Parts: sequence; C-alpha cells; structure tokens
Amino acid sequence: MTPRLFGTDLVALGVTLTLAAAGGFLASWAHLPLGYLLGSLLVTGVIAAQGWRPFGKPVTLPSRLRFSFVPVIGVSIGGAFTPEVARQALGWGPSLAALCLFIPISHAIGYAIYRRGGLPRAEAFFGAVPGGLLESVQLGEEAGADVRLLTVLQFLRLILTILTVPMIFWALTGQAVGSAGGARIGGGATLSLRDAALLAAAGGAGVWIARSLRFPAWIMTGPLTASALLHVSGVVHGVPPAWAVAVTQVVLGTGLGARFAGMERGLLHRATALASLNGAAALLLAFGFGSAVHALAGEPLAAAFLAFAPGGLAEMSLIALSLHMSVIYVTAHHVARIVLAVTVAKIGARLLKDR
Repeated sequence: MTPRLFGTDLVALGVTLTLAAAGGFLASWAHLPLGYLLGSLLVTGVIAAQGWRPFGKPVTLPSRLRFSFVPVIGVSIGGAFTPEVARQALGWGPSLAALCLFIPISHAIGYAIYRRGGLPRAEAFFGAVPGGLLESVQLGEEAGADVRLLTVLQFLRLILTILTVPMIFWALTGQAVGSAGGARIGGGATLSLRDAALLAAAGGAGVWIARSLRFPAWIMTGPLTASALLHVSGVVHGVPPAWAVAVTQVVLGTGLGARFAGMERGLLHRATALASLNGAAALLLAFGFGSAVHALAGEPLAAAFLAFAPGGLAEMSLIALSLHMSVIYVTAHHVARIVLAVTVAKIGARLLKDR
C-alpha cells in the first residue's frame, strides 16, 4: 500500500519537493531575486503544465501542507514590528486611503480587458477582482461563472505578479536584489529554544484565534499579530532562521506551480494572454499610485509600489522581507487590499444577481 500524507502519495510528494528544491537552489545559486520561491515555482509549474510525470509520478502538493508553512512568514514579519514602526504607522493614512481608489480602478480596468477579450460578464467581473482568490472564485461560482476559468485568471494574477515584481526591482536598480544581493530573509537575532517554542505556540494560537474571529487572510495575519505582540513586548527577540524561510519559499512556490496540473492548453493560453495584459496594467497603476503617495506616507517609492502590487499577501511580504523594506507597511496594505477587493466583489455579486 502506498504511504500517503493528507491523502497524497508520499512518493509523488517527495519527487515533487526534490525537483522543486533543486530548482530553488539553482535559482538562488544563479543569483535570481527570491530564488527559492521563483525557482521552485518555475520548475513545478512547467512540469505540471506540460503534463510530465517524473519517475512516473505527477507533480503534487496538498493544500494543507502548503498552508501549514504560511504561518512561518507571518511569524517572521511579526519580528519586524517595533515601537518605532508603530509610530511610523500613524503616517500611513493617505496611503491606505489611496487603496480605496486603487481597488475599484484596477478592478474596472481588468474587467474592461477581459470583456474586450471576449469573456462573459460574470467571468470578466470576478476574474478581475484584484485580491482574495478563494473568495472571488466562490462568489463567481455562486453567480454562475466558469470556476475553471476564474481559477486560472486569479491564479495567473498571482503568478505573473510574483514573477515580475522581483525582476522589476532587479532591472530598476541594475543589480541583484534580496537574497541574490546578499540580503537574508529571517536569521536576525539568534533564535533560542525558548523563543522557538514561544513562536511556534504563537503561530498555532494565532491561526486558531484569527480563524475564529474571521480575520482577513487569517492563516498569515493571525501568526503575524501574535508574533508582533511577543516582539514588541520584549518577550521574544529572535525570528525564524533563514533556512526555515527558504524551506517555506520552496513549499509556497511548489504549491503555486503544482496548480497548473491538468489545465487545458487552449484555456491556459487564452487566459495567460488576457491575464498578462491585466497584470501589466495593474502594475503600471500600482506604480502610479505608489509614486503619488510614497512621500506622504514617509516610505520609499519601492515600498509604496510593492504595497499596491496585486500579488499574494505571503509572497509580496516575502519580497519585502528579502529587500529589507518596511514589511509591516507592505503587509498592512495587502491585508487592506484583500478586504477592499472582496467587499467590492460582494457588492458586484449582488448587482449581477439582481440583473
């Protein structure tokens, strides 16, 4: 009998993670920005999209395993929270307020692109939601939209942003960034056994409490909040070591890449073309908003741009960590982006239902 984990063939999972880790290592060795994440994503994504079966096994990673690693990012971000950051947050009002304009404008542009591309109204509307992948797909399904197409469009929004943003920083600075430039994610103060136990407990308790209270992106914001409270109170000083965050990057990248398995070629090609156009427009809009508000918020342009970039909360926060930016600033904006995007989508769902 084949051993299984979370209902997944353990041999297939081992092959998948081995290939992903090799891709992440090679990308990091080649000095690609955020190499462990991008390398594992590219390797597993290509294999899954092509339908290849290395050693006779499919590329796979159970969602529960991927989710179990996300709290590591939240705990790491919580370690960046200090009283000084709390004082700086008082000046983020104009930047957060700008999100109230950015979300509907970005959504409207995406909707127009998808409609011009020939997509039906419901698929275009929910596929263009700039945040909240699971929520937007669920709302779209309730409105009668094609779930496969919505999933591909939303998933490609994340993938293309995650792939593009580090390359943009690389191109603009003319040098390697993040871990490729010598920066390390995690590995700040030495993590003692006591601190490790407290952070592990904080991560678990944070997930449970945030889920019970229905926090947005609870699997990350819960551990983040718990870790921040421990660090700002001085109870804990250490953060997860760099190798733990590197492993987390590989798992997250693998989970994203494995989602390409079983996608129809025609659907994937059409959705990729439209999602690429929408992603480019969203990034240009994010740069425009970042340019307008970064001085008011007292943050660098790069941080403001990253705060508006429509990628995943965990992945954009990872990029901020790797670039030694104001990760709390970036994370706060992405939590607000998800809340606003889902709120707009729910309003749109009611309007479509009335029609």
